[in-house]
Amino acid sequence: MFKTTSTLKLLLLLALFIGFASCNEDNTIEPTGEGTINGIVLNAETSQPMVGVAVSTSPASSAVITDDEGRFRLMEIAGGNYTVTAKKAGFKNENISVAVKNEKQTDVVITMTADNTAGSGVPGLPRNPNPAENATNQGNVDTLRWQRPTFSKVEDSVFTYDVYLYESSSIYKQLIKENTPDTFAIVSNLKYNTTYFWQVIVKNSAGKTTNGPVWSFATRPIPVTRYVFAVEVNGNWDVYGSDGNDGTRIRLTDSFSREWWPVISPNRDKIAYSSNMGIEPHIYTMNRDGSEKRQLTTLPIVGYHNQGIGFAWSPDGGQVIYANYDNLYRVDRNGTGLRLIAKAPAGRHFRMLDWTASGDKIVAQTIGSNINDSEIYIMNSDGSNMTLLVGNLPGRVESPSLSINGQQLLYSRDVDGFENAEGRQLNARIFSRNIATGEEVDLSSGKPAGTNDLFPRFSPDGAKVIFVNAPNDNQGPNTIWVMDAADGNNRQQLFSNATMPDWK
Repeated sequence: MFKTTSTLKLLLLLALFIGFASCNEDNTIEPTGEGTINGIVLNAETSQPMVGVAVSTSPASSAVITDDEGRFRLMEIAGGNYTVTAKKAGFKNENISVAVKNEKQTDVVITMTADNTAGSGVPGLPRNPNPAENATNQGNVDTLRWQRPTFSKVEDSVFTYDVYLYESSSIYKQLIKENTPDTFAIVSNLKYNTTYFWQVIVKNSAGKTTNGPVWSFATRPIPVTRYVFAVEVNGNWDVYGSDGNDGTRIRLTDSFSREWWPVISPNRDKIAYSSNMGIEPHIYTMNRDGSEKRQLTTLPIVGYHNQGIGFAWSPDGGQVIYANYDNLYRVDRNGTGLRLIAKAPAGRHFRMLDWTASGDKIVAQTIGSNINDSEIYIMNSDGSNMTLLVGNLPGRVESPSLSINGQQLLYSRDVDGFENAEGRQLNARIFSRNIATGEEVDLSSGKPAGTNDLFPRFSPDGAKVIFVNAPNDNQGPNTIWVMDAADGNNRQQLFSNATMPDWK
């Protein structure tokens, strides 16, 4: 009996031990699945992070390039054992073994050692980059320069170069020059406030190549674009911004649709513009640097002779008014709260608009089916008390714009009274009218013959008027000018080949 009991106890202890071991084994072995490798690459000599290192795995999963802080991240890696390889010209390749586990992040640190010796028959490294490594405040057009290698195992003085460029946020390289004997490459249309990496590949006549170091530079911050305007290039219209220098233009829209009539919000944080991206023109908004574009309106800006030019900001920048046939709508800047505030007179549609800085008055052009049939009304900001301000005079009457205090009205009129179905104007001039007295001043006395002054707006301080001067045959380029608001003196051209200006 004692022997049987002892044997049973031993068997029970053995079963418990096996079960305990099995539990431990289950806790330590991860099931296969997808995990993440998160790492940093450091210079073995300086312990500083290394930028632009190519990181890949074997078996192959994905390949990335280290960022500005020398970091990389490989995601959605199937569970298993991998060799992570780091490569960069001028350094020895480094390998590290990594085990990837399901839903786990594996952290690794890779150190790389410099290797300045050229292999058998290969050219040496390009040198002395310009812009210098980590240079800042570079222009939107730049010339990348470097010096030829100092040595080669092949007695060969003839080298050619391939030059690659890519943004810090992208792993895709752009070939900007190929098989060139020059030690420079010109790059253009660089983005503002962006870090770029570039690399020179050296080739000798024996067909051997050496990948140069990955150098970097950063472009200058986005300038303050106090001016916006529309530009037509080969039939395509886009919105541009500028700090006032005609040579400093920032393209803010770049779609194949017609995008024009930009208006800066009074608090200078947004630009509203129209686009026919969806066939009918709608109001869109974007940041001052062209980012975060979004459609504002659900009803289009349409009506008689209105291709998306009938809208204006409220004085506080919180709302936009716009024309939709004979309706005048107001909508919040986030696209909500649409409400009707006014109806145009019978047989007429709303077109160009403005809203005073004091917030109590709106001016609106109304127009008939004939483009020369135009009037200007003034009303309260809620649409009430609509009163005729400028009657239907001979020639085209348009572009109403109010001074900051709401006491002066700017508008344009063809004083020759020329009228045809296409709406051509022969002698459009800008007038400033005192709303209280009706007294008018012709601001276009200095206008060249054969041209029209159009699209006037007051400057932010009210001392100047910004406007467009255009040939009256509609064949030459439009130009943007400023002049004194009091009398039209001191006309000065700001921008060539541009129209529909705003200035805040």
